[in-house]
Amino acid sequence: MPETTTPATELTSQYAAQVTGDLERNLKEQERITADIASLQQQLAALQHDHTVLVNMRQALGITDAPAEPAAESESAAVPSPRKKASAARGGKQRAAKSAAAPHKAAAKKPAAKAEGATKAAQPTLVELIRRHLAESTEPRSAAEISTALGQAHPERQISTKVVRVTLEGLVAKSQAERGKQGKSVFYTAPAPELAGAPEAEAQSDEAAGQQG
Repeated sequence: MPETTTPATELTSQYAAQVTGDLERNLKEQERITADIASLQQQLAALQHDHTVLVNMRQALGITDAPAEPAAESESAAVPSPRKKASAARGGKQRAAKSAAAPHKAAAKKPAAKAEGATKAAQPTLVELIRRHLAESTEPRSAAEISTALGQAHPERQISTKVVRVTLEGLVAKSQAERGKQGKSVFYTAPAPELAGAPEAEAQSDEAAGQQG
């Protein structure tokens, strides 16, 4: 009898010691998790306060885009990740700042667009450029030479030789330019002063003859 009782007592003592140790570890783990939950609840409360402030800021700025509503109470029961919530709060502040700056950017673009339109309106036409080029040239110029010169002087404009040639022929038809040939090449010059004044003198002569008649 004594031999059988001794091993049973030792086994009971071992189990008791193991259970006691597990119970202590369980209690410590509960305490640690409880402390973590309390800390996370404080962070959640702070983030909810920030959320309310940000919503008021959006309303004060007149932003109609409604922000995402917080999760339902049943879902918020789960412990949130503080890093994700902090990132969401920072992202909300950045979006609010960008939305507030957007009207100022749009207002700044309008004067720039008006200035650009005025600049385009002030640019001379191709006819004016060709007439000016011919007047400044001291020798006959071909359509290709005129196109190259104007393209270098005005790189922002796409000036082709074909368009220049058609424009030159139109000026010749209106006696605003003269055309000549050297071999197979065609060259253009500004009209001579006396030729440019000839149509006006002819019109005056016709008017005088009509008055006499």
